[in-house]
Order: sequence, then C-alpha cells, then structure tokens
Amino acid sequence: MLSKKTQYALKALGYLAARYGEGPVLIAEVAKKKKIPLKFLESILLTLKQNGVLDSKKGKGGGYSFVQSPKKTSIANAIRIVDGPIALVPCVSLNFYERCKDCNEATCGLNRVMIQTRDATLKVLEKKTLYDLIDQ
Repeated sequence: MLSKKTQYALKALGYLAARYGEGPVLIAEVAKKKKIPLKFLESILLTLKQNGVLDSKKGKGGGYSFVQSPKKTSIANAIRIVDGPIALVPCVSLNFYERCKDCNEATCGLNRVMIQTRDATLKVLEKKTLYDLIDQ
C-alpha cells in the first residue's frame, strides 16, 4: 500500500506535470488544488528537489517546476525517492534489499510470490511516467 506521503507526492507531481512548461508553480497553489497539508507538501517537494526531480525558484514568480520533462521520470523512481522500496518485503527489493532473518530465501514460498508481485508491479511503474499522473 502506498503511504499517504507517497500518495501526496504523486498527486502533486501530477498537478505539476499538467502545468509543465508554464513556469514555476507556487506550493500553496498545489496544496490547495490537491488538498495536501502545506507543511507536509513542503517536505515532500524538498525531497524531490534534493533528488533532482524538481527545481525551485524563490521570490516573485517563484515556485516548483520539473528539472526535465515529466515524461522522462518514471513513477517507480518517484516512489523510491519519497518512500523507499516498492517491493512488499525487504528480501525481494532490488534497491533496498535486506535478508530475512527467519527464512531461507531459496525455499521460501512467500519470497517466490513476492518476486513475481514485485516484477509485475515494476513492469507498470517503470513504464508509466509522471506525465501519466495528470488528472483527466
């Protein structure tokens, strides 16, 4: 399940994607339009800026904008930046792997099923981009 933080991040990124090319968007506008608590959104967007997805400009005409086209950043990348692993259990994570202390991965049925789940999920999330998050 996506955390509330990740849901807010993806909603904000979808809003910014819809405004791509129009210049920086005020964080207060994003918060109001997407019904996201402002302080929480500030933290989320700062993380995305620190990881090279967004840029910000201060002062008059300031706000947040994409570093590159939202069509070039996968949803999987955004989720990993905001919330870490996409895998449901750490023993199958590609980027945040942790060995389970209480099982043998070679024979574990849960591990086998979660690898299939991870692969199917990643197939979608790596193909879809932030542009796909634009509300219809």
